[in-house]
Amino acid sequence: MKWFNNEKGFGFIAPDGGGADLFAHHTEIQGTGYRSLDEGAKVAFEPKQGPKGLQASQIRKL
Repeated sequence: MKWFNNEKGFGFIAPDGGGADLFAHHTEIQGTGYRSLDEGAKVAFEPKQGPKGLQASQIRKL
């Protein structure tokens, strides 16, 4: 996780293999309760095409 703004509910993931950062929205974080991610956290995700390019979906904390 490159960074995540808890107040706004989004951030960006820097893929391990390089390439462009992916947009991450809190609604795509799997789990129950308050959905947030910590900077530097390892996550797994599925890339999908969003309205403004690739974004992360089905985000899971590792």
